Amino acid sequence: MRDGTELVTDVYAADPNPAPRPVLLERTPYGRRKARGSDGAFASWNPPPPEAVCRRFVERGYHVVRQDCRGRGESGGEFVKYLNEAEDGYDTVEWLAAQPWCDGRVATMGVSYAAHVQTALASLGTPSLSAMFLDSGGFASAYETGVRLGGAFELKQATWAFARARTSSATLADPMRSAALGRESIEEWFRQLPWRRGHSPLRHAPEYEDYLFEQWEQGRFGPYWQQLGIYGRGHFDHFPDVPSLHISSWYDPYIRTAVENFQELGARKTSPAYLVLGPWTHGRRSVSYAGDVDFGPEATLDGNLAADYVEFRANWFDSQLSPTPSTSTDPAVRYFRMGGGSGKRTADGRIDHGGRWEAGSAWPPPDAQATEFFLTAGGELTPEPGALTGYLEYDHDPRDPVPTIGGQVTSGEPVMVGGAFDQRPDDRTFSLAGSRLPLDARPDVLTFQTAVLERDVVVAGPVVARLAVSSSAADTDFTVKLIDVHPPSDDYPAGFAMNLTDGILRCRYRDSYENPSPLEPGRVYDITIEAPDTANLFARGHRIRIDVSSSNFPRFDVNSGTGEAETTDRRRVVATNRVFVDGRSTVTLHLLSEDLDDAT
Repeated sequence: MRDGTELVTDVYAADPNPAPRPVLLERTPYGRRKARGSDGAFASWNPPPPEAVCRRFVERGYHVVRQDCRGRGESGGEFVKYLNEAEDGYDTVEWLAAQPWCDGRVATMGVSYAAHVQTALASLGTPSLSAMFLDSGGFASAYETGVRLGGAFELKQATWAFARARTSSATLADPMRSAALGRESIEEWFRQLPWRRGHSPLRHAPEYEDYLFEQWEQGRFGPYWQQLGIYGRGHFDHFPDVPSLHISSWYDPYIRTAVENFQELGARKTSPAYLVLGPWTHGRRSVSYAGDVDFGPEATLDGNLAADYVEFRANWFDSQLSPTPSTSTDPAVRYFRMGGGSGKRTADGRIDHGGRWEAGSAWPPPDAQATEFFLTAGGELTPEPGALTGYLEYDHDPRDPVPTIGGQVTSGEPVMVGGAFDQRPDDRTFSLAGSRLPLDARPDVLTFQTAVLERDVVVAGPVVARLAVSSSAADTDFTVKLIDVHPPSDDYPAGFAMNLTDGILRCRYRDSYENPSPLEPGRVYDITIEAPDTANLFARGHRIRIDVSSSNFPRFDVNSGTGEAETTDRRRVVATNRVFVDGRSTVTLHLLSEDLDDAT
């Protein structure tokens, strides 16, 4: 690298003296020679070893390079999450392009962190970059997707840091540090938030504790969040004009960044951009389910979009790196529309929700129309304002937050997992109170739902709530969750409330992420909460439901109500929160045009 640090790099080629070919580069902090579930499945492997994956790419006419990121695996230097990857990626690409066995073209690929490193290096305008395949990552703005959402901090950053600290080279080389980390219970530490520097399960690995707290302490959007590696949005014009494919899934935390990257690069560049959105959790595209919901045999990438994930990538690189113009007829957008299944319990114990692949020229689908639904005092969700009066109020107690049950979560184990679940806690749910009643039975959850649908209704696009609210506290959060309510059946006598997408807003950021301001107790404010995109068929006999509350823990840190900094505040204040249902509080869903009348 430019500072002299050496990054350990494997080259996979057909023979010891390889002829010039395009190079496919993957940079990872997880071990360049380790198999990962996100590599998909083929033959008898699930997941396959890296050499089996690379062999298939080599057989298709490429050299493959896999590299340990700085400070991870066997590479030198100190690991600082995200912030070294722009320069290291640039230097690696340009070094590869200069090798006699490279034909001057370097394409990048990878999942999650290995996607984040791609937008990082592209931000510097890396001249030898030829194509990007970004799967489940690639920050447009880490502040708004991946590290924070709506101003709240994503606690998967804490579980990720703890897991990586336990496998770091420094830990593996130090038996005492390894034993100390091994004695820590991350679950018990989550019961004692907020943590403080030197008083966290990461205190034994100070370099990991430092970067976690650096992220957590930066509540306001400012220069920290505009650094290379975590703010592609500020550098889109510098990105090389190369083909890009962006893949994510409805239960992945990076869906918003995939959509933004696709839209922005597609608009700013002459090279094509593609978007693929599946029904999976993070990188789990070889299975047909997410959580307790099965989407049917069409749901996997394998056997539907290609024979398997390796072929899917190789086909795309062939279409973009061929010396002759691409004859690919692939649509710009392919997305999986969930829903339409039998609703019965499968042999594996999951509800059959079903679904199918759709294709289009843009996202959201051009024929999807933004449609407002009003929240009413009686708990209805209706396209017509009707008789709307008053407000609904509840107490948000930070000591008893609403528990996270699935959703767009990754790297949260052992305290949380992503996916679709019935919104009822069970033995798998991390909860401070331990109740097993459904979430809509809680007094701090407001539920609004349509009448039973007489016809199928398809929602495809982002979900935006505009609420009129007030609070007794100096600060509070509001959350919104979109739910498909399956009716009672023999397999599910109480029905099945399936989560689709959810969002959050920390109210101090209601007007600006750059300049937070406290709430004036009792004053009414208009706020906007954006939930990531989804696509779902609400079948006849189902209901469309919106839940509003003020916490979603442990996915997000809990607002104390004091207005003080999250990482230093030791107090907790019960907030009395109001949502005004007098015509000012609405949720906007994108309905496909043929379903507009059905919704009414």
